[in-house]
Amino acid sequence: MTLIIVLIIVAVLAVLLIAMYNGLVRSNVRVEEAWSDITVQLKRRYDLIPNLVNTVKGYATHESGVFERVTEARSNALNAQGVQETAAAENQMQTALKSIFAVAEAYPDLKANENYKQLQEELVDTEDKIQAARRFYNGSVRDLNIKIQTFPTNVFAGVMNFKNREFFEVEEAESAAINKPTEVKF
Repeated sequence: MTLIIVLIIVAVLAVLLIAMYNGLVRSNVRVEEAWSDITVQLKRRYDLIPNLVNTVKGYATHESGVFERVTEARSNALNAQGVQETAAAENQMQTALKSIFAVAEAYPDLKANENYKQLQEELVDTEDKIQAARRFYNGSVRDLNIKIQTFPTNVFAGVMNFKNREFFEVEEAESAAINKPTEVKF
């Protein structure tokens, strides 16, 4: 009889450990998937930026400093590794894009240009997708971190080497600049 009770307890513990492990793996995979979604959308934006720069350059050739900052920000963003570096590069990119849209505001012909309008619409759409991907990523990170930090999963997570993940945060004021460029008068 005691052997049966011991076997039942061992079986229940094994099922609980398997369930905890599978839950942690599922959450970890969701975080990886969410990060992949972010990188896909960021790549889409980075691919649009040279076209935007070339379109604005045709109208504002004397604004070379702005174009250099955008090019540098794009290069930094493409080379960023990890969540913190990517977030810092994104802050720089948002500032650079804000400045290029500010330059465009000074050129009514440019604002009326169909190519520019289409690029701006694509960038706004991409920004919306980046924000959605970032929310999904941060939600997935939150769920994983909660599992890693709550008992009894925290004990098992520590033994299995699951680590807390970082949130992907950019300055909201900067990302809003893409959706609503500021008007600058020269």
